[in-house]
Amino acid sequence: MAYLLNLKTFIDKRGNLTVIEKVVPFDIKRIFYIYGVDDSIRGGHRHVKTIQAAICIKGTCTIFNNDNEEKNEFVLDSPDKCLILEPKDWHQMHSFSEDAILMVLASEYFEQNDYIYEKYND
Repeated sequence: MAYLLNLKTFIDKRGNLTVIEKVVPFDIKRIFYIYGVDDSIRGGHRHVKTIQAAICIKGTCTIFNNDNEEKNEFVLDSPDKCLILEPKDWHQMHSFSEDAILMVLASEYFEQNDYIYEKYND
């Protein structure tokens, strides 16, 4: 099941510094970010092998998750919140704020055969 991590953040009068080091449960092979999203729903898949860490580094978005046992929604509204998505986590991203930037760290390089688009049976 997907779960949230709180990323270590250092705050002082100069600003905030959030660190992503030794906290995600995989070696990072790919980084991408999603922004400029209208009212569309993104995602709509799970993976064979890839683990992902999703961080809304600006604005907010919501991620719906179904691991075939539980269904949950996670609101990412702070750059120190990190949602870990396991390969079995079928997910959709929606309700992006106008200024949202969703950064995703992935355990694998892009491979089309790693994507499973079919939803779990209800």
